[in-house]
Amino acid sequence: MLGGMSWESSAQYYRIANELVRDRLGGLHSARCVLMSVDFAEVEILQSGARWDEAGALLARAATQLEAAGADFILLCTNTMHKIAPQVEAAITVPLLHLADATAAAIRTARLDTVGLLGTAFTMEQDFYRGRLASHGLTVLVPEADDRATVHAVIYDELCRGIVSEGSRAAYRGVISRLASAGAQGVVLGCTEIELLITQDDSPIPVFPTTRLHVEAAVDRALAQV
Repeated sequence: MLGGMSWESSAQYYRIANELVRDRLGGLHSARCVLMSVDFAEVEILQSGARWDEAGALLARAATQLEAAGADFILLCTNTMHKIAPQVEAAITVPLLHLADATAAAIRTARLDTVGLLGTAFTMEQDFYRGRLASHGLTVLVPEADDRATVHAVIYDELCRGIVSEGSRAAYRGVISRLASAGAQGVVLGCTEIELLITQDDSPIPVFPTTRLHVEAAVDRALAQV
């Protein structure tokens, strides 16, 4: 697991992985994993400065350390930083389990073809993530500009700092309702922190929690190799 972006959601990765392994194998079983956690402050500076090549180099170095530590495959525990997933993949010889692929598989299993996407401004407005979902035959809708700004601000100003606000939950509910009115059959919680704020109870349409879906795909793959 290549995490720390933010550690608030990476902690959920670790928790969910261990819970799933325990539930599937029983007894005192837990997940065999290696976690590399970077300093998100350093990554955020590179994000905001559009210094993506430098961010990719930083995460590629971390990924090689995970491989050297014995990882059979790697999870990049952040939707936004899948922008530089090709740079990470080029640095390692083990597979990178792409978060958008795991999410798209779940959407397809649910027999939906049009989804709304919530995430950072980078994820909602650039093509690296929307395009990956679209490559699976999905139509991806994003909120209007004001709603995108709200969603992004809540992630960085609150959720990444461990702040969960009822006001922000209400704001996100409004955004999701507007996406549903625009034709979204489901909504992708396309930032790993959003699951700290939003559950299925907050949405009139199915939600696709990317953290959980990513970990479920990883545990499926790991246990298939046992």
